[in-house]
Amino acid sequence: MPGSFFPKRTVHLDFHTGPDIPDVGSAFDPEAFAQTFVDAHVDSVTLFAKCHHGLLYFDTERPERHPGLPRDRHLLEDQVQALHAVGIRTPIYLSVQCDEYAANAHPEWVALDEDLRQVKWGGSAYRAGWQILDMSSPYQDYLADQIQEVVERFAPLDGVFLDMCWDQPSSSVWARRAMQERGVDPADPLERDRYAREVAHAYMGRYRDLIEPHLAADVASGVWFNSRPKTALAEESQFSRHVEIESLPSGGWGYANFPYVSRFARTVGRSTLSHTGRFYKGWGDNGGLKPHAALTYECTRILAQGMTAGVGDLLAPSGALDPSTYELIGSVYGRIERCEPLVEDAHVVSEIAVLVDADLGDNPGAAGIGAVRALQQLRQQFDILAYPADFAEYGLVILLETTPIDSELARRLAEYVDTGGRVLVVRGASQGSNGAELLPFLGVEWTGDSPYPEVFLRRPEVGGVNGFDHVMYERSLRIRADDGTVVLTGVVEPYFARSWDRFSGHEYTPNSGRLSPWAAMTRRGPAVLAAVPLFEAFGEHGAPAYRDLIATAIGELLPRPAVRVDGPTPVEATLMRSPHSTIVHLLSFLPTRVGEQLDLVEDPFPVVDLPVAVRSDSVPSRVTLEPAGEELPFTVEDGYVQVRCTILDGHALLVLHDPETDESEDR
Repeated sequence: MPGSFFPKRTVHLDFHTGPDIPDVGSAFDPEAFAQTFVDAHVDSVTLFAKCHHGLLYFDTERPERHPGLPRDRHLLEDQVQALHAVGIRTPIYLSVQCDEYAANAHPEWVALDEDLRQVKWGGSAYRAGWQILDMSSPYQDYLADQIQEVVERFAPLDGVFLDMCWDQPSSSVWARRAMQERGVDPADPLERDRYAREVAHAYMGRYRDLIEPHLAADVASGVWFNSRPKTALAEESQFSRHVEIESLPSGGWGYANFPYVSRFARTVGRSTLSHTGRFYKGWGDNGGLKPHAALTYECTRILAQGMTAGVGDLLAPSGALDPSTYELIGSVYGRIERCEPLVEDAHVVSEIAVLVDADLGDNPGAAGIGAVRALQQLRQQFDILAYPADFAEYGLVILLETTPIDSELARRLAEYVDTGGRVLVVRGASQGSNGAELLPFLGVEWTGDSPYPEVFLRRPEVGGVNGFDHVMYERSLRIRADDGTVVLTGVVEPYFARSWDRFSGHEYTPNSGRLSPWAAMTRRGPAVLAAVPLFEAFGEHGAPAYRDLIATAIGELLPRPAVRVDGPTPVEATLMRSPHSTIVHLLSFLPTRVGEQLDLVEDPFPVVDLPVAVRSDSVPSRVTLEPAGEELPFTVEDGYVQVRCTILDGHALLVLHDPETDESEDR
């Protein structure tokens, strides 16, 4: 059975070092290496046995050993020994589908696309980039032999990180032969995709069985297969004891990716480690260092999701660590370490389930991004579930525009509503005109898509969204409210549809000023329907008017949220509960667009006298702002503990101490 150790503050020490690099490990100093990590508050370092170049860094007779690594330098062994001597764990990394050595020695093992061209990360044959190996080929056995040598040499292992493990369709002779033997049509792209998933699961099971017997008895983590879709976690939990998330905001993932993916992962119930990086941009940006505020934001929001942090670094070929990098990592990890006792045994509290299409994988699209941004800005407590996950325990279920609704989901939603659940259905594009039949509890007549690309939104009580008829930039549905269904937002249509031979103005036809018979948002008891794609439109355009309508819908259904924060939009609030306290993580950072495709945090966003209200069934013995340990005055009104706090450095934990377990008087 797995033990109790799980890394809290780790470094993923990249070491992709090409064969033309000489004197590998020449500046490695075991004592300095280990002390650097101790001083940086690191408790686990993922070290390289094999990189994407397919080269090995330990004492082996295999020809793949790095040619620039001196025969008397056993780099991985020395790294492991040095770190173990100071109590730091050392999971071991091996690259899976990226292996330049194997690809060059055996080009027949490289995956082929449907036109029988080699699959290559980076494009053409004459551009630098990784060749992708076909796991249907004998390469799978070749890698198994490498893994076998590593696990036998370094057992007992603190963990194994196997990278680049996505589903790779291939039309190689190996893949086509295997598909034909299984009765699979290689000419069908969907069949090739399904076969690729089968291949991945087969080698994951094989390598898991090879590694597990060699793991240390006291580690909770085990083997991790990276680059897998998080929406497949439930299906693939058999292959791993724990979960790891790779999400470097400035490395192509963006700041919306982690809060989306993490809300999948945390529902699985496994210990989870999430990676960001010290790089200004992404992996391989060895000469770039991100600002202190950015790394603080990224690591504290990992903590706020109930996860542990990993920071990616890239070790110089010489084997020497960079002092500036570890000053940065250490300053952030020191803060995380001070906060950890406050969240020990705590769990994240969520009231809302956002139900998404599992086939989207980790790519949420505009609707998913819009949902994350809107709900974070509204300080709602939510998880993201991939259908057909169970949502019965949540107070509110939100169905995005991209979530298919079939008869089975409709049945489950009806049962959920009948037992006290509340539902927000957004646009319902997947059910279209069948919505009246599938979701009768919404109480509307469905007539299909609006003939107009844009319509205008009017709140009946104020004459528009905040007194203004705001345009909806994306196409909406036409729905009509039944008797007993309340119209929360009406539709004003334009004078006419814009076309090449009939138009007015620059972009779209102005609104006619007349309220149409159609509704943009309705409520029938515990269910709200938005006929307009609010989340998709917010993700695409960011218009505050759309977020205001989302707030209206949620306010109708959850009038007493777990947390209320009346402050600037950038402030994020995440609720946790432990046996001893209720904790609200408060983050105040503002990512800004600093390059064409690059968002970055350079400074915290200070907030002064921020009002926070936390719903509570009891009166806390005291309220503190951590990690500073500042005691705050508070009041209790209408079932909410109300407090005001000032946060100047972007991060704090508001802790409501349970009077029955508070030991402050004994300390």
